[in-house]
Amino acid sequence: PSPKSATDDRALAPPSLSARALPERTRAMDSPGHSPTAASTDRSPFGGSDPDDDPVVHEPRSLFGALGSRGAARASAADPGAFWDQTFTGGVGIGVGGVGLVAQDAAAQHSTLLGSSLGDGDGLEMYFADGKRRAERRRAQLERGSDASGDVGATNVASHSGDSLAFTPRLTSRDHDDGFHPESLVDGDALRDAAESFAANEARRPYGAFPAPATSLGNRRDEPESPTTVPPMSPFDTMEEELAHGGYGGYGGHAQITHALELASGELTDGLNLRGLNLRGKNGDRRLPRSAATPDDETARSAFGSQPWRLRDADDDAFLASDWDSPPERQKDFIDESEMDRDDYGLPGGGSRRLAVSGARASSIANRKDKLWKLSSSYLSNDVPSIQKSLVQHVEYTLARRRYKFDRGSFYQATAHSVRDRLIERWTDTQQFYASRDSKRTYYLSLEFLVGRSMGNAVSNLGLRGAYAEALRQLGYDLEDIMAQEKEPALGNGGLGRLASCFLDTLATLNYPAWGYGLRYKYGMFEQRLLNGKQVEFPDYWLTHGNPWEVERLDVKYLVRLYGHVTTYNDETTEETRFKWEGGEVVVAVAYDTPIPGHGTYNTNNMRLWSSKPSHEFDLASFNAGDYYGAVEAKERCESITSVLYPSDDNDNGKVLRLKQQFFFVSATLQDVLRRYKKRLAPGRTLKQFPKKVAIQLNDTHPSVSIPELMRLLLDEEFLSWEEAWEICTETFGYTNHTILPEALEKWPVPMLEELLPRHMQIIFEINHRFLSEVEAQWPGDVQKLKHMSIIEEPSDAQSQKMVRMAHLAVVGSHVVNGVAEIHTKLVKTRLFPDFDAMYPGKFLNVTNGVTPRRWILQANPAMSGIFTSVLGPGWVNDLRRLKTLGPFATDPSFQRLWTEAKLANKKRLAAWIAENLSIDIMTDAIFDMQVKRIHEYKRQLMNVLSIVHRYAVIASSSALDRQRIAPRVCVLAGKAAPGYDVAKKIIQLACGVAKVVNNDVRCAGRLQVVFIPNFNVSLAELIIPASDISQHISTAGMEASGTGNMKFVMNGGLIVGTSDGANIEIAREVGEENLFSFGATANEVAALRASMHTRAPTTDTRLARVIRMIRSGVFGDPEDSAALMDQLEPQRDYYLIGHDFPSYLEALDRADLAYANRRGWAAKTIRAASSMWAFSSDRTIKEYAEKVWGVEPSPFKPPHHAQPPPRRERPGEKRGARRGEDERR
Repeated sequence: PSPKSATDDRALAPPSLSARALPERTRAMDSPGHSPTAASTDRSPFGGSDPDDDPVVHEPRSLFGALGSRGAARASAADPGAFWDQTFTGGVGIGVGGVGLVAQDAAAQHSTLLGSSLGDGDGLEMYFADGKRRAERRRAQLERGSDASGDVGATNVASHSGDSLAFTPRLTSRDHDDGFHPESLVDGDALRDAAESFAANEARRPYGAFPAPATSLGNRRDEPESPTTVPPMSPFDTMEEELAHGGYGGYGGHAQITHALELASGELTDGLNLRGLNLRGKNGDRRLPRSAATPDDETARSAFGSQPWRLRDADDDAFLASDWDSPPERQKDFIDESEMDRDDYGLPGGGSRRLAVSGARASSIANRKDKLWKLSSSYLSNDVPSIQKSLVQHVEYTLARRRYKFDRGSFYQATAHSVRDRLIERWTDTQQFYASRDSKRTYYLSLEFLVGRSMGNAVSNLGLRGAYAEALRQLGYDLEDIMAQEKEPALGNGGLGRLASCFLDTLATLNYPAWGYGLRYKYGMFEQRLLNGKQVEFPDYWLTHGNPWEVERLDVKYLVRLYGHVTTYNDETTEETRFKWEGGEVVVAVAYDTPIPGHGTYNTNNMRLWSSKPSHEFDLASFNAGDYYGAVEAKERCESITSVLYPSDDNDNGKVLRLKQQFFFVSATLQDVLRRYKKRLAPGRTLKQFPKKVAIQLNDTHPSVSIPELMRLLLDEEFLSWEEAWEICTETFGYTNHTILPEALEKWPVPMLEELLPRHMQIIFEINHRFLSEVEAQWPGDVQKLKHMSIIEEPSDAQSQKMVRMAHLAVVGSHVVNGVAEIHTKLVKTRLFPDFDAMYPGKFLNVTNGVTPRRWILQANPAMSGIFTSVLGPGWVNDLRRLKTLGPFATDPSFQRLWTEAKLANKKRLAAWIAENLSIDIMTDAIFDMQVKRIHEYKRQLMNVLSIVHRYAVIASSSALDRQRIAPRVCVLAGKAAPGYDVAKKIIQLACGVAKVVNNDVRCAGRLQVVFIPNFNVSLAELIIPASDISQHISTAGMEASGTGNMKFVMNGGLIVGTSDGANIEIAREVGEENLFSFGATANEVAALRASMHTRAPTTDTRLARVIRMIRSGVFGDPEDSAALMDQLEPQRDYYLIGHDFPSYLEALDRADLAYANRRGWAAKTIRAASSMWAFSSDRTIKEYAEKVWGVEPSPFKPPHHAQPPPRRERPGEKRGARRGEDERR
């Protein structure tokens, strides 16, 4: 309803309330009479296609294996349990072209798992194998099968060879064909039948209710449940375990879906571990029968717990006590013997060249190596008793506390140390393996890493969430409560740091040799609190109780020099003039390492953070002289470098501290990288081969001072020539630009650099001189080109001194410059660096950002991830392309029911947190409208607040009957404003004022609520994002580089209201324009509108004019507090075009409301959108970086026990050789 034009603005103010008005609970907005359209029977997902589309055109095509007819596919769904068993072994979401055969016997299933072979290759075919390579193996497998007499798989192929072409998938794509179309592999009717069967079996369960918590993982069909729970296995062992079973454990179809939503209640583990153990035989009998020969469940669990390393044969009828093996062996083939005794090798302290040693000494070292390995020759056990023992030992010995005292803080620390023990053994072996392979490594330099809490991510990636949950439960603790004790590391601010953390997770998961480098901030950025609606910054004491996830490396230290002077001397060997940086102040960089585990792999990478320490801890002379403060002055000055993230730079001291911070970070990092490379110098290899073994990525402009620092190290420390050093430098560095905003393209005054880093200023001048010579050669006489492209910016009216353009330096000193979204890369090439793009064709490229589904779906949204796993199996976590197969079920009533129940559970979870922490009771039967991100004018949180005021005005001026027709809405905002950013702080203050008025106005009860959540961080994002219905990404077009929040929201079943900016454009292309509510001026239109704003005098929208009058009249607080914000909305001053976009913005919100009113249609939209987001997984992003920028290859590490499974032992009474064929196939 439109507001009454005659309504007085002051009359809209809320009536006085004697008590706090609570929102009324209203009915759900289900649209009556709507039902999804059933799939047409003549619309088969399988159809003819060009044979060139698939490398294996004669392979039968079906999600469920070698099926000769459509009828066979439907028949397979008659028994839901059999249907799901076939689905899990049939090849959902496999690589390019075709699916693997579903063998009818257990032996053939040993060689078929989701369309991939585990017998060779890198062991990761189940996730990321190249499609053509996999297709070749399948073709060879088919050929071998056709020649084998009596082979069941061969019989299947032969019997259906006449129908093979009928199952060739149809390849379709929105705009380009990537060769992968899992949706064409789905028999929609068959899967729909299974879902309907599940719905029929669960018909007695009331809509919206969750199943009763399960007490067993073995409840297949109608069998009684076991009173105990066996913890699930690690993800990589789960695959092998399931392979040995000839399927994915003992679950039936409806049991899978039933358990999916139990994840939300915390009764089960993450979705990946749903099929931890197969507790059933071939006929459904228990795999652990209670008999004298076999221990019962409780005895087995107490004695052995879960043995995730154990490989069992497919048709064993029972587990014997003798079956329990030891854990996988630690590797000893890749031990660096030079680390065992530094006196025997190379230079003091572990030099680079290995010297000859006597045979006796070499033998002695080999013996010591063997003994040291035997002392810890296997990985730690992951069964429940072993985990419990480690917990108690850490409480008593590591923390020196009493084990009987029920203290969640102590048990959090003990649990963290226990998990870290298991990370460290993988971490150590992985690094030794990388060193032995001499693989090229990537070093990712980022000034911030917003890692979030580590425990949940670690136990999930290790596949031990269930084991730890059970171990703690038996000791009287809850894993979720224990994880909540963790203080989130304050190592980042926003999207830049979170992106870096997603990349580290993916690098480990994809087995790329990589390290992340950053700073260990003592206080982080700040803790945001709201006092009377105003942001107040407090130190973030995240290290008060220590950080159990890090390892302090007191043996890894580097000296970093600041200030001082430069001297010259003649090299006695070459007679060349050399430079030496001397004097000044020396700071010590101390390393702190954090293991970063991959998901479904043993590979564990490293994040190394530097902490600043003084070279002289204490000045005793000053202290004895009575100068007590002077005695510790140097210490405090040095430690301040890593005290706070992004110190305020609105004064000279703040600027100097920021520059110190950046140089300290890159200097320590480059010294460490060079040391590691020189340690591996082999005969014939010199520093000239450095770029072949090292790739360094600069995450934004902050680390760009690393270019002159690497030049200094190569010139002054390694004595290379300028040409050699510059070639190494440019081939090593890659630069990622994240924004075109001026404040992010740092500039440093030349006098400041000359004082703080005198040698580097000399090198920058020389780089600029040589570069401008190249510019002059390409564009002779073009002074403007020289001016625009120069690294040194000359004084002007706006600035009185020369400045160093750090972004220009990064472009000149890198071999690749990339943007992070298609539109952003285009703007970088056409607006920011057009001359550089012309000078270096092909140097600029695009790599669109992505986020890790491990953190943002599997961990953040267990309800939804459980649904994915129940349908697709666990492989989707590491291959998000498999979600495409869910597209055909967007309109399926049963699937929609599960989907909406999961969303409701997430809303209730968020509502409970808000009630407990903010004392606000919010509706859950309403649209959850989210905008959570760093507060900035270009992100236009102000426009969102103005729309809320408009909605409030409409509600307040409407009759009671009209108000009932307005869609209920809960608006959630969150984000921090930089301490010196007054405008952003005013936006927060206005938002809090609006929230206070709206939430206490009885006219808004049941219609509108507003919540501003303070101190937004990763943990809160994991709570907020899964609950969203719509999320707002409404930056002024052309100003947001990419954004990653938009990706997370859509992955979690929300839709976007947004502008054509950043990754929104690409998301719209993938999910469909109809599933995104876009509005506003485009990037090209924005430039024209800004250029004409002073002359065209645009009129203000009447709705916006009324909102401004209400704010100026004091309805939401002192009008002086928001006067500056309102002044900026004047047409001639509206730089961010809020006034121009406001009408279309309100229209987009109205379209979202209308779409949400049709609940089934809305569910279909969100399912289609979420299942189309594979392109925004960080897995895809890292692959592109590896191929286009770094030139690195995966190096998957497997312990010897996993690389070659041991031969199976004979069972008592079993004929020798009876299983030979199965063992050979395995």
